[in-house]
Amino acid sequence: MKRAAAWILILALSVSLFSGCNTDPGAYVATGNGLTWDDPHETTPEVTQPQEQALTMVYSPDKSMHPLQSTDYSNRALFSLIYQGLFATDPDYNVTPILCKSYTYTDDMRTYTFHIDPRATFSDGTPLTVEDVYQTYLFAQKSAYYSGRFTHFREISVTEVGALKIQLSTAYENLPLLLDIPIVKAADLVTDPETNQLLVQQPVGTGPYMFEKTVTGARLRRRANWWCDAELAVTASSIPLKEGGTPAQIRDAFEFDDVGLVCADPGSDSYADYRCDYELWDCENGNFLYLGCNLLEEALFSDDELRAALTYAIDRTYIADTYYAGFARAATLAVSPQSPYYSASLAARYEYDGISLNNMLAKKNLIGTEIRLLVCKDDTMRLRVARDIGEMLTEAGFVVDMVELSRSRFLEALQYRNYDIYLGQTRLSPTMDLSPFFRSNGSLSYGGLTDAEIYAMCLEALANRGNYYNLHKMVADDGSLIPVLFQSYAVYADRGLVTGLTPSRDNVFYYDLGRTMAEALTDE
Repeated sequence: MKRAAAWILILALSVSLFSGCNTDPGAYVATGNGLTWDDPHETTPEVTQPQEQALTMVYSPDKSMHPLQSTDYSNRALFSLIYQGLFATDPDYNVTPILCKSYTYTDDMRTYTFHIDPRATFSDGTPLTVEDVYQTYLFAQKSAYYSGRFTHFREISVTEVGALKIQLSTAYENLPLLLDIPIVKAADLVTDPETNQLLVQQPVGTGPYMFEKTVTGARLRRRANWWCDAELAVTASSIPLKEGGTPAQIRDAFEFDDVGLVCADPGSDSYADYRCDYELWDCENGNFLYLGCNLLEEALFSDDELRAALTYAIDRTYIADTYYAGFARAATLAVSPQSPYYSASLAARYEYDGISLNNMLAKKNLIGTEIRLLVCKDDTMRLRVARDIGEMLTEAGFVVDMVELSRSRFLEALQYRNYDIYLGQTRLSPTMDLSPFFRSNGSLSYGGLTDAEIYAMCLEALANRGNYYNLHKMVADDGSLIPVLFQSYAVYADRGLVTGLTPSRDNVFYYDLGRTMAEALTDE
């Protein structure tokens, strides 16, 4: 155990001191949240042959192990070793081809054609086919986890030459950003006609590892015949998997047992602090926290000036640090600060200042006006954040009535616009598409957010990334959608266990195959 090893070291040092050793003692120094021995007399160790990486991880067998359905972050951490997509996305939202050998698109960027790498095979030895990709996308379109990525898809089909064709309802410059969806065999997507449940709950993948159950438990086993030649942060030939439990139990397995790498959610109420020595990475998950306004004609925030002043009253950095242990990025724009679409100079114009809203309320003689702040009380983390936002708005001059409802009643209140502002959360697509907020009958257009001009700008941004600046400025100035932050997962590993780890969204063990998008793009 990690802590037991530290106490053995302390005891050994104590014996050495009391036996008359006259060398200068070393000292414990803080590293991360733990302690490491610092010996001033330590010499450079002899070079030895590297040993095989010994890595143990956790999984949740009582939760879905299907990559198109699971929302469990411990299981999804494993998926990035088992499955691959047509493309992979790095931590900065740059795309690289994986299962896609080449692709083309039409001049209007409404039709894309993707050719599959003929070398790719599943872990059972069968070759990857375009039918596997096609059926995976049809299933993903209807899944809760991935359905949001298909907002602008018109048709998916297989061409006569065996390529995948995607036709879109709008021009889409960065469509490959959406196509890191894990590909599974079409045969593994068959459902029971009576229950409509998938017959295979743990499909095989094309990634470097395969999931196995043995007499001693479960493991990931490295594929000897993996079709790729890639440098991975994980080199173990076998990764034993221990059954996870609560976040506290997983934390204890990491601190006191032989589990070497875990994924945790600091944005969860059940998050448990880690106090041992570790290496730590941030892994963005796309969860977007925001305030939405009721724009009914008679509503208070139908006033454009008043609504636009709300953003200045929210101390986002305080919220991110206080409630998310730093694993959230404060955002004044409706785009992740990690995204290449984020403009730091534009974002700085809308930062918290503590006085602008108060001045606006005084100007309009609205000091002491009561407003209803709606929040879902089932998510107690969001509830606490909402209460703090309520206090910030109170300091600015409002009288805030907190309306805390169960999920079903919260959604009902949104539909009937029984609020002034609400605190919402959604998972934005990797392209940071805001159109569901502003299009007519959009899935997120609560409170009358529908706006033809902003929606048109959303589509222009998808067609040309240079328009994201104008879109984000328009949304910030309008004030009907007020960004708060984007959340991340935390990845903990034993110090020195893995090297070159670069966790990205939905891909803890991100790697590339040394190919660029320019190399994969061919003429139509």
